[in-house]
Amino acid sequence: MLGRVKPLDAILATAEKKSLHRSLGAFQLTMLGVGAVIGTGIFVLTAEAAQKAGPGMMVSFIIAGFVCAVAALCYAEMASMVPVSGSAYTYSYAVMGELVAWMVGWALILEYAIAAGAVSVGWSGYMVGFVQNSLHITVPLEFVRGPFDGGIINLPAMAIAAAITGLLILGTKESATVNAILVAIKIAALTLFIALTIPMLKSGEFHPFAPLGFTGISGAAASIFFAYVGFDAVSTAAEETKNPQRNMPIGLIGSLAICTVFYMLVAAGVIGTVGAQPVFGPNHEVLSPGSAALSDACKAIGENAVVCSKEALAWTLRSVGYPLVGWLVGLAAILALPSVILMMMFGQTRIFFVMSRDGLLPEFFSKVHPRFHTPHVITLLTGVFVALFAAFFPVGLLADVSNSGTLFAFAAVSIAVLVLRRTDPNRARPFRTPAVMIVAPISILGCIYLFGSLSAATIQLFVGWAIVGLIFYFAYSRSRSHVGRGLVETHELDGDVPPSSVPPID
Repeated sequence: MLGRVKPLDAILATAEKKSLHRSLGAFQLTMLGVGAVIGTGIFVLTAEAAQKAGPGMMVSFIIAGFVCAVAALCYAEMASMVPVSGSAYTYSYAVMGELVAWMVGWALILEYAIAAGAVSVGWSGYMVGFVQNSLHITVPLEFVRGPFDGGIINLPAMAIAAAITGLLILGTKESATVNAILVAIKIAALTLFIALTIPMLKSGEFHPFAPLGFTGISGAAASIFFAYVGFDAVSTAAEETKNPQRNMPIGLIGSLAICTVFYMLVAAGVIGTVGAQPVFGPNHEVLSPGSAALSDACKAIGENAVVCSKEALAWTLRSVGYPLVGWLVGLAAILALPSVILMMMFGQTRIFFVMSRDGLLPEFFSKVHPRFHTPHVITLLTGVFVALFAAFFPVGLLADVSNSGTLFAFAAVSIAVLVLRRTDPNRARPFRTPAVMIVAPISILGCIYLFGSLSAATIQLFVGWAIVGLIFYFAYSRSRSHVGRGLVETHELDGDVPPSSVPPID
């Protein structure tokens, strides 16, 4: 019975029996979302987007942001209906069955854990650049880059991942408070960048606007999509949210709207001041971001291009005559990027927590610390894997692989909204996706489009990861599932789930 479904009422009942403490309000959720979204995508991957699309990366931001916006509307409906941990995994379990839910949860590992590793690598780049430019200390590349990026191990990236792991074990409310401070620093830095660069825009820097055509814009959109990843992590905090029916939609849509405005202005500031034309090879071939060929080309031109920078925004400010402000922005990135790592790891641990609570992962993963009231076992395990990802892989590869898992999960949630509208039309929906028959299909098609725009190697990695997930499910999870063992009331996919309203939450 691969189609066994855990009904929404059973999900809500399970969460009430073994739940996490509700301590987060609308403002904290919005700040968690902003903290998760604004990070490596804009501070670092702007350079990679420029190499793929040139000034056309502004269109790439619009495409990626639009796909996220329609997906956010679908997430908001599901999160307000099912205010428990688990995000897309939980929604899929209730609507499309256990096998789909498992594959979504498995894909979310790519989104959250690998994304946390990618941001750790981005933070390391700013930290190393800050030390070298401020203290004039030469840092051996062997210990700040992984083996796929010309080094041995990225020690700073490992260190920041370990520090965030410790913070998450201490407690959710404490983590959210620290996160709010870091978000304020991050927004202040980006506001200062915008204020200094927008008045200096030169129209000539926007030509040619799309040197690689729309194919380049699509490829950049698939990569820069990582800049928006994180708003859905807000939904993983539903079980720790006060009045989630009201606050979840505010946190999801509010954080995405704030971030989109900042992204467009920052991208315009980079392009209009220092330009964003790709660096080509000797035969005018396109050099892949992060490749050895691009690294050699950057050395030949003295790394005098934004596409060559590991710290794009700080480099831009130094190039236009604001070295002190560039130093401050670099410092802000060092202080603020950990908030993104925090939220990515937060989301990952909550996904694992719920999968363990459902029996699909070992039960000890869902143990809650008696003093800190956090899932400390799975938090520690997640931290170990994030540190390893950060130590050995480059930021571009990690970001693209993370995007593949995210797009899969977004499409699953959009499908779930459509299915549930048919199977359970009378269930209370505190937030309803507007024009759902238009919005949800657009979200699904947008996710497919961006997924297809990823590199062939990234798609192959995703397929391989999915195969490993299927093997694990049939070898372990299927036989230990609480639903499969009859510990939870189930319904078949071809039967309607009885309507009800979401029970009140104390």
